[in-house]
Amino acid sequence: MGFLAFLLLGLIAGAIARLIIPGRQKGGWFLTLILGVVGAMLGGWIAGFFVEDAYENFWSIPAWIAAIVGALIVTIIFNLLFNKRGSRV
Repeated sequence: MGFLAFLLLGLIAGAIARLIIPGRQKGGWFLTLILGVVGAMLGGWIAGFFVEDAYENFWSIPAWIAAIVGALIVTIIFNLLFNKRGSRV
């Protein structure tokens, strides 16, 4: 898969991850898209342990699953780190 196709896959995976995760999230769509690209990279790295050539082509089901799961993981971690609500003690 080419570099631009990989970026497009990450952008779409980030948007899907944002739609899947419930609740209000910090950051706009630009941050979501960046998290999606980072998540696609993470998903590809994890998928490399289980599936040979997960990112063989753009329409590969393993590529989409890996990118979306990676984007979900990165988005959840980001939300846990930066969406802390002030607690009154």
